[in-house]
Amino acid sequence: MTTLTHRGRRAEGRGSEKKGEGEEEAADRELNEDEPDDSKDIRLTLMEEVLLLGLKDKEGYTSFWNDCISSGLRGGILIELALRGRIRLEPLALRKKRLLERKVLLKSDAPTGDVLLDETLRHIKATETAETVQTWIELLTGETWNPFKLQYQLRNVRERLAKALVEKGILTTEKQNFLLFDMTTHPVCNASEKQRLLKRLQESVLERWVNEPQRMERRTLALLVLAHASDVLENVFASLADDKYDVAMNRTKDLLDMDPEVEAAKGKGMEMIWAVLAAFNKS
Repeated sequence: MTTLTHRGRRAEGRGSEKKGEGEEEAADRELNEDEPDDSKDIRLTLMEEVLLLGLKDKEGYTSFWNDCISSGLRGGILIELALRGRIRLEPLALRKKRLLERKVLLKSDAPTGDVLLDETLRHIKATETAETVQTWIELLTGETWNPFKLQYQLRNVRERLAKALVEKGILTTEKQNFLLFDMTTHPVCNASEKQRLLKRLQESVLERWVNEPQRMERRTLALLVLAHASDVLENVFASLADDKYDVAMNRTKDLLDMDPEVEAAKGKGMEMIWAVLAAFNKS
């Protein structure tokens, strides 16, 4: 759906099972167990972070040229649910399946407290036949020709995420006139939180780079994958000096060029992240 961008190009441009005691389940018990504990940070979902990266600070809307962010946000929902221990990929059998052939299974339907996540959980629980990661991204986005599947589409995702960020004090709400119509926009009013997000991602690539994805914080790896899938990756590094920008983009490109099948087998609790990347690489 998208490719890595380069400087000079406009950045516009799912029944339920008991939890096992295996390594994968242990790795997924805590949402942020691999993140530093900072009580000053506002807790954001991956989807909220992706939207925040894509929003123009003053204008309060995403690029009109970005046709990838909608599906990228749906991929973020699947990863967020996996990190919260609600869903997982079906286990490997004797006949190993590739990531994109493995179905999404429900682990727990316990509410998360987030409306988009809980709505998606209900959809996954309601399906009679389990679907793959790629199919779920398409269904949640509404990119299906099957009228009986349109019920799984998540609507107004960007606006709902923006409202959540308003409630958390990061965005504000304004009305702007665009010639023949008025549009609700959400400029950034808490720049420090966005800068904190950008700094975390930049430092993870420039200062804490380990060149081994299985050693990365899962949420950081997920966010880099989703920023790429949503075509907002350049926004992450745009403020860097040219030499650091080149290093950051090259390292991230090396990361995203890795074989998802190989990397998914190495990292505990990371299969969904690599499956989402594989889905976007195939698109």
